[in-house]
Amino acid sequence: MFNDYINKDDLNDWRHLLLLYKFALDEMSTKLTILNEEFQQIHSYNPIEHIKSRIKTPRSITLKLIRKGHEVSLENAKNYIYDIAGIRVITSFTSDIYNLKDLICKQNDIKVIQIKDYIENPKPNGYRSLHLLLEIPVFLSDRVENLKVEIQLRTIAMDFWASLEHKIHYKFDKVVPSYITEQLKECAELANFLDEKMLSINEEVKKYK
Repeated sequence: MFNDYINKDDLNDWRHLLLLYKFALDEMSTKLTILNEEFQQIHSYNPIEHIKSRIKTPRSITLKLIRKGHEVSLENAKNYIYDIAGIRVITSFTSDIYNLKDLICKQNDIKVIQIKDYIENPKPNGYRSLHLLLEIPVFLSDRVENLKVEIQLRTIAMDFWASLEHKIHYKFDKVVPSYITEQLKECAELANFLDEKMLSINEEVKKYK
């Protein structure tokens, strides 16, 4: 599929584009690491359990452009595909998610494009997460490139549920039996209950410090 839409002569241009997005990921990952280490040193507490990052493959970008009805080109990839560079931030508590969101959005070299709160407003299948679409400046030798990075902020429970749901959809080729879908939604509610309970316990523990 990818080779049908992109000439071999253009492969270097695609590699260069993805390298730029890698730089944007590196910039954002550094910012998150600094925030986490600052919390560790000053407050003896790290809000981030771990960070995962990824760059979409040219094939995946191509397929998404086609699904969206756009011509396959570097310019359209930059303009219409918002999740070429993605970071998933896993936290312990929902309060950490909103604290990190506020700290990230306050940084003056970051432009906030969009915020989608699937914690307050879960998807119909039960999915919960907070999505940030940001524009990050990448300083090159001869210019500055502003590139979009998507950040997904989840608790451990949310991430466990989302990972399982993704595997099930992949196994069934996205046509999941209704009784399994209902069970997954029940599990999403249980995961949310666990998050709320653990946050409540954590708030109680803080009173004793």
